[in-house]
Amino acid sequence: MVDDRPKTWKVVTAAILDFLLVFFVGGYLIALLTGGVTNGGFRLTGIPALMLFALIVLYFWGMKRLGGTLFKRLFGLVGKLD
Repeated sequence: MVDDRPKTWKVVTAAILDFLLVFFVGGYLIALLTGGVTNGGFRLTGIPALMLFALIVLYFWGMKRLGGTLFKRLFGLVGKLD
């Protein structure tokens, strides 16, 4: 019998990379729109921080409904986790 489950390190790495992608890209874009860009990157507090949190949740929820997140697709994990 062949174990067709994906390696744990791939699943964890994909989740971390997806989170970092949405956090940094989404955070920077929200900071650009709300004036939170700093010399060292960006700083979000209050409503902009909540917007970023909502964006992260929506990304994972929406991408799950569409079949898998970006890095799950890149690592070939789509369809193997169900």
